[in-house]
Amino acid sequence: MLSRTHRRHWFKSNISLYLLLIVPVAYILIFAYYPMYGAQIAFRDYRISRGVLNSDWVGLKHFIKFFTRNYQVWRIIGNTLGINLYMLAAGFPLPILFAILLNYLPSQRWRKVVQMTTYVPYFISVVVICGMLLQFCSTKSGLFNSLIEMLGGERMDIAGNPDAFWSLYVWSGIWQSLGYGSVIYFSSLQSVDPQLHEAAIVDGASLWRRVWHIDIPVILPTIVILLIMRCGQIVNVGYEKILLLQNDMNIAASEVISTYTYKVGLGGSTNQFSYATAIGLMTSAVNFALLVLVNFASRRLGETSLF
Repeated sequence: MLSRTHRRHWFKSNISLYLLLIVPVAYILIFAYYPMYGAQIAFRDYRISRGVLNSDWVGLKHFIKFFTRNYQVWRIIGNTLGINLYMLAAGFPLPILFAILLNYLPSQRWRKVVQMTTYVPYFISVVVICGMLLQFCSTKSGLFNSLIEMLGGERMDIAGNPDAFWSLYVWSGIWQSLGYGSVIYFSSLQSVDPQLHEAAIVDGASLWRRVWHIDIPVILPTIVILLIMRCGQIVNVGYEKILLLQNDMNIAASEVISTYTYKVGLGGSTNQFSYATAIGLMTSAVNFALLVLVNFASRRLGETSLF
């Protein structure tokens, strides 16, 4: 334990580091913690003219309303869970496989080319991505329909097809984030001791055996941590991309909790701030509960956990 004099001296010698913390700490306090004060309007009948504290307290009224007065509630929840589980099943393993394949590319030059090619889509705006998708799905001149016609099929309205919406949303997201998502796994693979592979080759181990017994155990803690964090977002789907791809024909498959919350909170003629806040607070609580549950299961089954 340092004495008070030593602590004061240590603080003065590192004052510049503490000054650097002011901006990020202030940002977190202002934009992450202070807005929690307004979360109480989920339990009030909020009116702008009255303010937060003077609005009538209604308890769980808005939470009950979401489940009892919303005829499409189960379809919205089903779409949210379906898209997230689809993304988790298809999109989570692919960056891992891609990082392993990239790690075994013999040419350093080709590895850099592949990395650059796959990283670029991540930095493309969501608006641009959705514009590209709508062009590709165009019935008259779209790339997808041209390929379908070349293979003997008939042109169709892909963007307006509810059955195709989930796949369109998920696989476009995988294409956009595949390279960027593999960065952390590829970095972990660089910590593998080359002598382990050399010893395995001498013992006659195949490439598959080396991957399974050397590479996978090294990146397994990273996989578990990212899986836990991903499970903590299982009822949360970003509304920007879905709103840009959504239309009257595919709304049965594209309406999710986040888009519904946006529409009732900000997109309608009568903004229901309390109702939208209640839905958002409820989804955050469910995500937090899932995060704690999956983390507890991971800690009991293995030794890797977030906390």
